[in-house]
Amino acid sequence: MSSWLGGLGSGLGQSLGQVGGSLASLTGQISNFTKDMLMEGTEEVEADLPNARRKEVEAIHTILRSENERLKKLCADLEEKHEASELQIKQQSMNYRHQLQQKEVEISHLKARQIALQDQLLKLQSAAQPVDSGAGGGPAATASSPFGYGLSHHASGFHDDDMDFGDIISSQREINRLSNEVSRLESEVGHWRHIAQTSKAQGSDSSDQSEICKLQNIIKELKQTRSQEIDNHQHEMSVLQNAHQQKLTEITRRHREELSYYEDRIEELENLLQQGGPGIAVTDHSKTQEMQKSIQVLQAEKVESTKKIEELENKIKDISRKLSSAENDRDVLRREQERLNVENRQILEECESLKLECSKLQPYSEKQSDTMTEKERIPQSLSVEEVFRLQQALSDAENEIKRLSNLNQDNNLAEDNLKLKMHVQVLEKENSLLNKEKEELHMSLSKLNSEYEVVKSTAARDVDLDSELCNLRQNLEAKEQELNQSINEKEILIAELEELDKQNQEATKHMILIKDQLSKQQNEGDNTISKLKKDLNDEKTRVHQLEDDKMNITRELDVQKEKLIQSELVLNDLHLSKQKLEDKVDDLVDQLNKSHTQNLSIQKENFELQEHIKRKEEELSRVRDELTQSLNQDSDSNFKDNLLKEREAEVRNLKQNLSEIERLNENLKKVAFDLKVENEKLNLACEDVRHQLEESLSSNSLIAVEKSAVVEALKLEKEQLEAELCQAKKRLEEASKYEQTIEELSHARHLSTSALQLDHEHLIKLNQEKDFEITELKKNIEQMATDHKETKKMLSSSLEEQKQLTQLVNEKEIFIEKLKERSSELQEELNKYTQALRKNEILRQTIEEKDRSLGSMKEENSHLKEELERLREQQSRAAPAAGPKTLDSITELESEVNQLNIIKDNLEEEIKHHQKIIEDQNQSKIQLLQSLQEQKKEMDEFRYQHEQMNTTHTQLFLEKDEQIKNLQKTIEQIKTQLHEERPDVQTENSDIFQETKVQGLHIENGSEKHDLSKAETERLVKGIKERELEIKLLNEKNISLTKQIDQLSKDEVGKLTQIIQQKDLEIQALHARISSTSYPQDVVYLQQQLQAYAMEREQVLAVLSEKTRENSHLKTEYHKMMDIVAAKEAALNKLQDENKKLFTRFESSGQDMFRETIQNLSRIIREKDIEIDALSQKCQTLLTVLQASNSGNEVGGVNSNQFEELLRERDKLKQQVKKMEEWKQQVMTTVQNMQHESAQLQEELHQLQAQVLVDSSNSSKLQVDYTGLIQSYEQNETKLKNFGQELAQVQHSIGQLCNTKDLLLGKLDIISPQLSPEPSTASQTAESLRTVKSDVSSESSKQEIEALRRSLEEKDATIRTLQENNHRLSDSIAASSEVERKEHEQTDSEMRLLKEKQESLQKSLKEKDLLIKAKSDQLLALNENLTNKVNENELLRQAVTNLKERTLILEMDICKLKGENEKIIETSRGKETEYQALQETNMKFSMMLREKEFECHSLKEKAVAFEQLLKEKEQGKTGELNQLLNAVKSMQEKTVMFQQERDQVMLALKQKQMENTAVQNEVQHLRDKELRLNQELERLRNHLLESEDSYTREALAAEDREAKLRKKVTVLEEKLVSSSSAMENASHQASLQVESLQEQLNVVSKQRDETVLQLSLSQEQVKQYALSLSNLQMVLEHFQQEEKAMYSAELEKHKQLVAEWKRKAENLEGKLVSLQERLDEANAALDSASRLTEQLDLKEEQIEELKKQNELQQEMLDDVQKKLMNLVNSTEGKVDKVLMRNLFTGHFHTPKHQRHEVLRLMGSILGIKKEEMDQLLTEDQGGVTRWMTGWLGGGSKSVPSTPLRPSQQSLLNSSFSELFVKFLETESHPSVPPPKLSVHDMKPLDSPGRRKPDTSTPESFKDTAESRAGRRTDVNPFLAPRSAAVPLINPAGLGPGGPGHLLLKPISDVLPTFTPLPVSPDNSAGVVLKDLLKQ
Repeated sequence: MSSWLGGLGSGLGQSLGQVGGSLASLTGQISNFTKDMLMEGTEEVEADLPNARRKEVEAIHTILRSENERLKKLCADLEEKHEASELQIKQQSMNYRHQLQQKEVEISHLKARQIALQDQLLKLQSAAQPVDSGAGGGPAATASSPFGYGLSHHASGFHDDDMDFGDIISSQREINRLSNEVSRLESEVGHWRHIAQTSKAQGSDSSDQSEICKLQNIIKELKQTRSQEIDNHQHEMSVLQNAHQQKLTEITRRHREELSYYEDRIEELENLLQQGGPGIAVTDHSKTQEMQKSIQVLQAEKVESTKKIEELENKIKDISRKLSSAENDRDVLRREQERLNVENRQILEECESLKLECSKLQPYSEKQSDTMTEKERIPQSLSVEEVFRLQQALSDAENEIKRLSNLNQDNNLAEDNLKLKMHVQVLEKENSLLNKEKEELHMSLSKLNSEYEVVKSTAARDVDLDSELCNLRQNLEAKEQELNQSINEKEILIAELEELDKQNQEATKHMILIKDQLSKQQNEGDNTISKLKKDLNDEKTRVHQLEDDKMNITRELDVQKEKLIQSELVLNDLHLSKQKLEDKVDDLVDQLNKSHTQNLSIQKENFELQEHIKRKEEELSRVRDELTQSLNQDSDSNFKDNLLKEREAEVRNLKQNLSEIERLNENLKKVAFDLKVENEKLNLACEDVRHQLEESLSSNSLIAVEKSAVVEALKLEKEQLEAELCQAKKRLEEASKYEQTIEELSHARHLSTSALQLDHEHLIKLNQEKDFEITELKKNIEQMATDHKETKKMLSSSLEEQKQLTQLVNEKEIFIEKLKERSSELQEELNKYTQALRKNEILRQTIEEKDRSLGSMKEENSHLKEELERLREQQSRAAPAAGPKTLDSITELESEVNQLNIIKDNLEEEIKHHQKIIEDQNQSKIQLLQSLQEQKKEMDEFRYQHEQMNTTHTQLFLEKDEQIKNLQKTIEQIKTQLHEERPDVQTENSDIFQETKVQGLHIENGSEKHDLSKAETERLVKGIKERELEIKLLNEKNISLTKQIDQLSKDEVGKLTQIIQQKDLEIQALHARISSTSYPQDVVYLQQQLQAYAMEREQVLAVLSEKTRENSHLKTEYHKMMDIVAAKEAALNKLQDENKKLFTRFESSGQDMFRETIQNLSRIIREKDIEIDALSQKCQTLLTVLQASNSGNEVGGVNSNQFEELLRERDKLKQQVKKMEEWKQQVMTTVQNMQHESAQLQEELHQLQAQVLVDSSNSSKLQVDYTGLIQSYEQNETKLKNFGQELAQVQHSIGQLCNTKDLLLGKLDIISPQLSPEPSTASQTAESLRTVKSDVSSESSKQEIEALRRSLEEKDATIRTLQENNHRLSDSIAASSEVERKEHEQTDSEMRLLKEKQESLQKSLKEKDLLIKAKSDQLLALNENLTNKVNENELLRQAVTNLKERTLILEMDICKLKGENEKIIETSRGKETEYQALQETNMKFSMMLREKEFECHSLKEKAVAFEQLLKEKEQGKTGELNQLLNAVKSMQEKTVMFQQERDQVMLALKQKQMENTAVQNEVQHLRDKELRLNQELERLRNHLLESEDSYTREALAAEDREAKLRKKVTVLEEKLVSSSSAMENASHQASLQVESLQEQLNVVSKQRDETVLQLSLSQEQVKQYALSLSNLQMVLEHFQQEEKAMYSAELEKHKQLVAEWKRKAENLEGKLVSLQERLDEANAALDSASRLTEQLDLKEEQIEELKKQNELQQEMLDDVQKKLMNLVNSTEGKVDKVLMRNLFTGHFHTPKHQRHEVLRLMGSILGIKKEEMDQLLTEDQGGVTRWMTGWLGGGSKSVPSTPLRPSQQSLLNSSFSELFVKFLETESHPSVPPPKLSVHDMKPLDSPGRRKPDTSTPESFKDTAESRAGRRTDVNPFLAPRSAAVPLINPAGLGPGGPGHLLLKPISDVLPTFTPLPVSPDNSAGVVLKDLLKQ
């Protein structure tokens, strides 16, 4: 738990820190974006601002930039501090983790020690049990259970922690690693022990081995140190490199930015100087010179800065070279390390050689060890001197080894370290130099800034002085605007030219491709024409050849008919041989049946013998009882010996019979196995014969089909030839086609299979169709050539649109085909999955039924185990004569149980394997379903987008001119084939465009979301989610079976259903068999069931194997599908890129208002453009007329120039409109991006809030777990105290029992001298004493107590008779007897006093021992608890501090997010302003439209004027034209002036507003940033101070705790010393008293000797068990070897079969090659046939393997079934005595008027119907006698009650014992299974309501009463089935009983009992029934 908490805390801290970093980076990105946007706006505005405003802005800008740099420096410093603090925290966390690991190791050691101590305690208790068996057997049994409980409870408490699944896995890995280390250390310990033993023997070799050991240790230490140093150096190098690279990149970036800025400024100033030069030269030459000087200075500084930058770059290169050299040095170090590894390996090899020498010298060392034992008797002084000498030698060897190792290794390491340090120093120096250079550059920059400011001030003064400069600047600005416009126009024209060039190139490429295709097609047509001519020439010759072939074919037909007759004869022979083989099989089946009947008869004999043995055992028990009675009555002991000898002889005879029967069984098994092997061989032979028959039949059918096909082909050929000969000259092409068909039909007769013929004919038809297509294509080519010549001129103008449309069409076709294929595939998969789901539900039901049957089988197994353990108890209680027989039976039963367990484990492993397969298939299926859903979504999106885009496309296509329609006509002529597919393409044009948008958005979102911080924060959440997913997957396991049974045929499904029905029937039959009583029939039926089960298992395994193969096939198909999907996605991405280029104008914003307005405006503008174009054409025509008429006049030139200027102005206006549209689109995209970013920030806020909630819940869970752990610890302490008290009570009761035994023995000794005068009574007492002693030695503790009580009663009776006789004797004898009695009483009192003293001393000794042990245990426990609590407190403190830090970080993040939200609100306000600006732009557009309309009107007026001018020109009026033109020009100039003034005023206003807002926003942003950074600085400082304070406090607290604990330890040691001294004094006094009482202790020593004998007997039994276990292991190994041999033989057979199949395959390949030479066109079909044959071969091999495996498993199942039958036969028919006793007593204890209610309850329990009970109760013969006869004497439960017959009335006169015996016989054959209750209604039997039994009350009453007290509120366990009522092992492990075995506990705690109920006469019968049911 501690390691888990630490890992969780560190992971959370790291993840939350990274969340803060990611948020900071995101806010920085947003602020940078806004800055860039604002900077762009300001740069655009700067051109039009007046100079004074510009200077103010620049001054503010410089101030803000300096502040920004200062803040950046602060940020960098803070980041460095943050990195340093993170490194410190990581180091501290590493230290804490190391400490935690050490503590865990210590805990594991202490647990191991605790387990060892508990094992020793258990051993001592087991040793103490036989010592006290005379009196305390029962309590000793109970004493062993608490320790088992303690262990199990501890384990359960440890494992019941609320740990995550991942933590369990990690803990398991750590456990595996620790176990590996433990095993390695153990092997090393064994190695060193071995060396130490050999060193004792050798003496001389010890120094060498010690040197080797030390060398190895030194080598290991050096390796570790070297690896650590290398790691540290690498870490330092990487840190330095990263820091250096970061600093260099920052410096270079800053330099470049500053240089670019200064260069821009210098260029601006130079431009200003150049433009203002001529104006200033007139006024001031001095100012211009000063400006030039300043420019030169700046240029010189620029050159210097560039030089410095180059120097810096050179230095960076040098540093990189040095880094590469350092890396080379590191490589050299690695090589040296490898060399050292090689040397270490050599040393290890030398060590191994020395070990081999040691192993050789071991026998010599053993001899020397013998001599050493003799030498050890020499005084110790010599050995001490030798030890000193050896130590000196060892120290010398160590010094030499250290010197050598230092020479070898330390020198190299020192050199490497020095090199690395030198490199580091050099890098640091270079870094310092770079920093200095950086400072110098900063200084130079500051100088440049100051100079620049001076220049600015001088320029400002010049501006203020000179008003002429302002005018010049205004002119300059106007010219600059004109220049910019011209440049923009030029760029646009260049771009358009480039696009036209690209389209030209693409069109030329397309034309070239078309030409190549046409040339290829022409060549192919020429080739086909030449081939056709050749074929015509060959045709005439082939006609003659065909006639000859016809004759040959008729001959071949005759030959094949003869072959057919021969094959029929062969078939008849094969049928005869098949019949013979079937007869043989029938004979073998008869033999098998006979062997089965013999087996059955032998099993019946076995069963009869077992019954006979049971009878004999019962007789033995009776004879034993008679013996005990006769021993009490008779004096002769010879009779017992004779009886024992007779019984032993009978046992021997029975054993011999059993061994003979076992031999017969083994022989029969061998015979059955041989018969099975022969049967398998015959089955294989039958299968071979069947295969041969099938092959011959198939070949015959193929031959017949081929012949018929050949005859038909010949007939067709004949008809075709007749038709062709008459029409050969007219139709050459048709003749060639018919000839080709004839050829291919002649080839077809050589084909081997009918499938190939069909394929071949299909190919022929395809060839014919292709020929027709070729002819059609030729015609098309000719048409295309003519069309091509016509449309060359048209193509030059329409190539662009044609290219785009063709590309779109092709891409759409490909995309549509892919989508169709994908949809069809997905529909097929969906159908498959639906079918599989239906099958899966059926299978799930069957599996649940099988699980139920398994559960019932497990319950039966548990019953068998219970009865086995009962048998063992009976055997342990039985006489020693029956020992070996019970041992044999126990070993047999154990072997059978072990075999059954092995089979069960194998089946469970198979189930797990299949479950894994199912899980894999489930995962793949879920992935496919996800892909399906995604594709469905995409299809829906495509449909929606298609509908949207259709409308836009229709509008666009309607607006195309007549030229476009003409071009489309030409395109339709060229694209005749594509004409049909065109509308589909147009409908689905929109899919890709919207998809590009969607994917682009997805990509943006993904790039923003996939930060490292989120990935690491969500790992913990993902871990929990993955566990939940795994649980869901386990719940959905059954779904995975769908893929396995996807492609099953209907036959296989039918088989499965039949198998399931058979299994259901067999389960029902098993239930019936359990309830039935006919044993031999059950044996036969069970054998049949076993065979059926084996067959079913074979079928199921075959199905499963086929499903696994299909599953692998499906996986491969799935991978292929995924590859196809990836390829399609790549194609889609390409299409999207191309579509982005084509349709950028359609990627407008989602705001509908703007879209509609822009569309309307664009439509109006286009219409106006068309009108303007038409008017311009008119004007051009008029100009041409004017120029033609007035070539000499100057007026015409003027007019043409004016028209050109007007056209240019129109173009300029168009470009301005385009610019405005582009700017509008950019603004819209920025608005959308800002909206997306705000949505993402809100989502991140929600995620962070959810994470905070998760953290709080985790902390609460941890607190709850901590409280739970404390409570469990306190409970464990209380339970330990209770166990100590119980131990003390048990020991006290043992002491009391010993005292009672001693007292009884003393009384017997006293009574023996009194009985001397009467020999008969003395002999009787002596015999009784003998019997008592024999009973004590033989029987268990309870029987001894009962025998002692009986003997006491007999003694009391004898004492009374003796007293009466003594009264009759004389007074003198009476006086003497009285004197003797007084003396005896005195001696008794003295003996009692002495014994009491001895017992008190022993008790005091035991109590002090227990106190010492308890105190030591308490000390250890307290130490462990203290350490655990200290660790837990430290962990919790760490967790609390981490949580505090996280809460602080989260609060800071929340503050940041609030600030960011405020920023977003501000940005939204800015967006609103931008929206207003856009509205204003719309207004401008409307103004532009009005202007356009005005221009149109003016142009129309101009056209009218031109027409008038033409008319006037004809009349000779030229002057008026000039006047009109001048008027038009003046009007135009006025309008232009008005427009420019209006636009300038509007732009100036808006720009000023934007500037103000931007500057205010920047100022606010920078202030907020300053505040945030200061807050972060303060927080980090406070956090560092708090962490340091907390660490110091924890260190002080830990020191205080250590001091306190040491004080406590010293106090406890002093107490221990004092208690030990007191113990020594007490023991001294006790020893003095013990010496006086040693004579009396001799009796106890005799008892101890007897217990030692019993121990030896038990050890012998243990040895016998061990021998039986070893024998079983040998037998198992033998079985495994036999199985391996069988498997190897089968493998060889399979290999031979594979070789044969390979030969066949090679032959087939040869045939295929020959067929390929004849038929080149049928290659693919033959390859497919060969593949099919190979797959069939593999399938057949797999089927054979599975059959063999199933047969082996069938045999295993047969054996298991036989053993199960034996177990069932041996365990059935047992009766629960306690149940019957409780029924019997419960009936008699109830009042007489309420007994019929009890009888009804008993009838309901026994399953008797209500009607039968009423008949029984209504008869007048009721009462005790009737009830007893009906229950004991009458028939079984199933027989109905009839009136008494004379035979039944005679039973009334018989004794009660006879009636009870008969009742038991009837009850031993159960007819109805016991009624079952739900298990969850019943509490565990060992409920905590038990008390310890009182010694005063009798046992039976006490047991019943206390079981009643414990189960007052429970359901009566009497009513439950045996498995539920009396579980042998408590499954829950609850209660004080723990998981101890129930058979080790007292009977009263385990078995259910009926008790007499005190019922008042007033209570009704219903109350009694309710009480009984409550119990």
